[in-house]
Amino acid sequence: MRYSLGGLFDLLDGDGEAGFTARGIGPFEEGRSGQQELFGETGAQGPPVSARDLAAVAGLYSSEELDLSALPPAGRRLFELSVNAFDAFVHAWMSGFPVEAETVRFGRKVFAAARRADGPEAERAAADRASSDRGDPDTRTVLETARKVCREIDRLRGLLRFNPDDKGVYIARCAPDHFVLPALCEHFTRRFGDTSWVIIDEKRRLCLYRLKGKAPELSGLPPEFLRLPAAPSSIEWEELWRHYHKTINNESRNNPNLQRQFMPKRYWKYLPEL
Repeated sequence: MRYSLGGLFDLLDGDGEAGFTARGIGPFEEGRSGQQELFGETGAQGPPVSARDLAAVAGLYSSEELDLSALPPAGRRLFELSVNAFDAFVHAWMSGFPVEAETVRFGRKVFAAARRADGPEAERAAADRASSDRGDPDTRTVLETARKVCREIDRLRGLLRFNPDDKGVYIARCAPDHFVLPALCEHFTRRFGDTSWVIIDEKRRLCLYRLKGKAPELSGLPPEFLRLPAAPSSIEWEELWRHYHKTINNESRNNPNLQRQFMPKRYWKYLPEL
């Protein structure tokens, strides 16, 4: 993709480089993730991403209300008209697929439908109808793309395998098809409590991490970190995974076709039990 999420929002109403305000960044700190273009590093794939982009993605998966001050005017307007349209727009951007044109046209059609309505309630109803019109090719593309991203997020919540290193930091590796790390933040923050953890996206050379007592952060991953050998404790942990899987597995109920449907082969290399 060529555009950040903020840049894509700006294209909806032609406001140009309106950018984000300086507020509403949580739960991510401004830190490194706010000062560098994460995908600008050597070997990385994708558009520049700001801390405000991360906040918008994380906000969709947070128990707290999305802080609209972190969005540009067009983004706020889309959210206020239709949460479903906003959700689809953001997830389509997260896909990394070359669907920018369809995504922008989708957003503009939602705005156009609202403008033709009379009154706030009618505007929201018209926007919702436009955002779910699968007869429109742009809308269908955006909705199907968003569905793929949501499905991968759901899969990774269950398929990530964390192993502790020699410092007690739990590390999981993956190579997702889409830019989904920010959407996993709150889920694993709640799951691990005060325990430090790291999720490494090897495809984009990014890592999402939360160290004890600190806020979550997304940063670029040094290339040499991809080649670090597993710690002895991690190897022992993988053996526990294999033993657990062997213990609970019912050979008489094996269904390889169904297994591939819910757990595609591209994930297998990260599953020690397989």
